Amino acid sequence: MSDTHEILFRTLADPTRRGIFEQLCREGEQTVGALTVQAGVSQPAVSKHLGVLKQAGLVRDRPEGRLTHYSALPGALTPLSDWTRQMAGFWEAKFDDLEDLVKRMDQ
Repeated sequence: MSDTHEILFRTLADPTRRGIFEQLCREGEQTVGALTVQAGVSQPAVSKHLGVLKQAGLVRDRPEGRLTHYSALPGALTPLSDWTRQMAGFWEAKFDDLEDLVKRMDQ
């Protein structure tokens, strides 16, 4: 597995980070304050999670005066989508092989 996959899986394994990322995907750009209200954790915790998401390339920030606005970069999930598609193809082939074997055993 590539480093990119590892970073993305590790980053999204945390349910709070995943929730913040999903909220940004669903609702668009938001401030730390708005994200804190929804996250159910402290503002410093949300800021820390946003830092990890930013480092993984999943969010970007846009400073505006005293506030910083964050937005999701869903395209950063492409490596995981590609990996999931590969694994689905792998397992489909294995299940097809198993089905063929069961059919031969039944004859």
